[in-house]
Amino acid sequence: MASCVSRASRSLHSAYRAWKIRAAAVRTRSDAVLLDRLKALTVRDVQGRQQPEILYGRRKMTAWLSRGEFAGVSKHTVDRLMRLEGMNGLVRGRKPRSTVSTGKDSARAPDLLKRNFSAPHPNHSWVTDFTYVPTWGGFVYVAFAIDLYSRAIVGWHASTVKDTPFVEVCLNMALWRRDNAGHTVQPGLIHHSDAGSQYTSIRFTETVALEGLVASIGTVGDAYDNAAAETVMGLYKNEAVAKNSPFITGPLKTLADVEKLTFDWLERGINVNYDLARHYRTWLDQQSATITT
Repeated sequence: MASCVSRASRSLHSAYRAWKIRAAAVRTRSDAVLLDRLKALTVRDVQGRQQPEILYGRRKMTAWLSRGEFAGVSKHTVDRLMRLEGMNGLVRGRKPRSTVSTGKDSARAPDLLKRNFSAPHPNHSWVTDFTYVPTWGGFVYVAFAIDLYSRAIVGWHASTVKDTPFVEVCLNMALWRRDNAGHTVQPGLIHHSDAGSQYTSIRFTETVALEGLVASIGTVGDAYDNAAAETVMGLYKNEAVAKNSPFITGPLKTLADVEKLTFDWLERGINVNYDLARHYRTWLDQQSATITT
């Protein structure tokens, strides 16, 4: 009996020593490296901001990791580790906004897109819209112009007044940026917007025509006629402006705060964001791959 107990004891000790010196499993080691990368996203910089990738869900996070040192990483592995760390990504609301127009009978351009938010090449069609950001000093309005081919934001402008000159500056900035980059917009580009009073005004209609663009305006009261622009508005509000945004370092007090916030979002966030419709290529990748063709 004593010898049986002794043999059992030696066997247990041997198993314990083997377990102590055994190398960690491959999955355990790879999980540890990936977890370190995910945890690094939560580390705040000198301005108190987390990395913009902290907003990614499972699919975008997988695409982002695959572009770096984790090529071929499984979406299931990413999902499992994100759940382990309590990382859920950004959850967007669904609150489509309908257009406010000067009147249903006001003359305006036809809807040339018909909800077809695709384009065969850059500078073929742009969509534009604006949203608002509450600050201590009142509302600040931010307008964006988006190229439908790459979903790249080609122009933007912030103002405390939502008048026609406000949206004109956004358009002029987009035109200047393309021209300055050596990709001048050719006559015939479709400029699509909702039926807001700023876009249906005589002044803005003339500006679009003088630039050689073709105006296109969605129907009144239907946010889906400008859904591509609404998507960008939603991303901006949820990623840049929402509570706990990695781009906010303090309360938004003035127009200058919103301008800095928007610039940081464009530089650190949206320009490296992953467009689901483009197989997770970044919007800058998609733009760069074809703007020279």
